[in-house]
Amino acid sequence: MRIAIFVDMPPMLNFEFVEPYAKLFFHIPIAGNIISPTLNVVCAGLIVFLQALIFNRVVNNHGLLSKPGYLPALLYITGASLFLPFLVLSPVLMCNFLLIMVMDKILKIGKAPNAIMLVFDIGMIIAIGTLIYFPFVAMMPLIWLSLLLYRSFNWREWLSGLVGFALVFFFIAVYYYWQDQLGLFYRIWLPLTNKFPVIFKINYNDYLVLVPVAIMMVLAMIQLRKNFFRSFIYTRKAFQALFFMFLLAVVSCYAKPGFRLYHFLLCVPPGAVLLAYYFSNATKRWFYESLFLILVITIQCFLFV
Repeated sequence: MRIAIFVDMPPMLNFEFVEPYAKLFFHIPIAGNIISPTLNVVCAGLIVFLQALIFNRVVNNHGLLSKPGYLPALLYITGASLFLPFLVLSPVLMCNFLLIMVMDKILKIGKAPNAIMLVFDIGMIIAIGTLIYFPFVAMMPLIWLSLLLYRSFNWREWLSGLVGFALVFFFIAVYYYWQDQLGLFYRIWLPLTNKFPVIFKINYNDYLVLVPVAIMMVLAMIQLRKNFFRSFIYTRKAFQALFFMFLLAVVSCYAKPGFRLYHFLLCVPPGAVLLAYYFSNATKRWFYESLFLILVITIQCFLFV
């Protein structure tokens, strides 16, 4: 899946692991001129492979598919190879570790007798992800949407996620205060004042690779709708929670002025679950295997172009 970038390796790849406001206490002097582009791509590939294994374990542990297997890992790696910016190190790639953790804990909410600590942990994870990549803050509403899906109203559970998130930033504010730079702390939240973009400059030729993905997503939705009321209640609610996660990952782009294409790596974990659901339930083998082959060939063609 990464042949194209090795064939035509860029002379330099710049990247940053954390947001500028986090550099005050995360001293990570890594830049594009310190590690080679080849090492950058290799590290990104190893990270995606590790994430795929963790993601696969989460999906199988929660029984989201009809039978356990490595389909989730396969679709995760495929989805994380759609575009050239997906193939290199980026803050969003690191955030996907946290997003998979959030997914795991969200799916545990319905089974837990008391979700206060789970929700508190999710709030803290989202806060840490926000230090790495600010649009990750958009995952906060997912906590309350999941509580609406899984549990009856309990104000302690609704508040605990916010407390977990606020606790991390409280310690950050204290650190800024110690450094006599408290004014910079308030600038962290300036992106939230951005107007939602209504006009996007899009080169449609760059996104033709999404056509086979869109076809598979539609087929997956049809398959899910067909089996929706025959599935366990837990499974139905899990897919609704993942749909909200996917939606929040898409719309969170507004929180980053001049966001880059690698932002949509956040869509890969929930999207990969839906695609894996289709392939695990599809019956016409010649059709779904041909469709997957077309997807892989299309990705390679557009990466080379």
